[in-house]
Amino acid sequence: MGTLGWLLDAQVTVAGSPVLVREIVGNAFGLVSALLGLRRVVWAWPVGMIGNALLLTVFLGGVFATPQAHDLYGQAGRQVFFFTVSVYGWWRWSRTRRLGAVPDGGAVAPRWASGRERVGLLVAAVLGVAAAYPALAALGSWGPLPDAWILVGSLLATYGMARGWVEFWLIWVAVDAVGVPLLLNGGFYPSAAMYLIYGAFCVWGFASWWRTSQRLRPVRSSIPSTYTEAVA
Repeated sequence: MGTLGWLLDAQVTVAGSPVLVREIVGNAFGLVSALLGLRRVVWAWPVGMIGNALLLTVFLGGVFATPQAHDLYGQAGRQVFFFTVSVYGWWRWSRTRRLGAVPDGGAVAPRWASGRERVGLLVAAVLGVAAAYPALAALGSWGPLPDAWILVGSLLATYGMARGWVEFWLIWVAVDAVGVPLLLNGGFYPSAAMYLIYGAFCVWGFASWWRTSQRLRPVRSSIPSTYTEAVA
């Protein structure tokens, strides 16, 4: 209980402001998860889920003691949804990895989303923000409109990663572009700094998955039919 209690209460001072250690640790787990995801390693999902659990306690200031004056319910809610979608991603990548269906040994074969899938992403983004904005505003979330996009965009990006779509990296860039100013204004400095790092990292990840998708394209037709069944 001593270690858990320390993790819940410990703070450091950054630029004259108190910052929770669990915010730093939670974002560190998120970064490790992103690195593993870039390499298409199954462990990206459970590592990210640990970070989700920690960050949930950071953004729910009304339940857990936090030094920030703002509750970001969209940020808190997305940790719950992240956890749920990550279960799907973990299952999907694990199953593909067990089948040994990807020629280079990765847990997913990156590919561009089809036209229909892109339209689905766009429709989901519009409808999701339209639904999340009034809900977050009613809850009193600080910055409900950008918070709504961060929530919806993050879910779409996570789902795209589970599906192996190259575009999911670009969705993350769009989320980071909105998240940095919101988190800076709210005083969540480690999360804002991590969003900046994520933004640069996502550009790298996009280029890496793009190259991988091109490299695997000539052999995609030779992938066993069991792979198609596994990822359908």
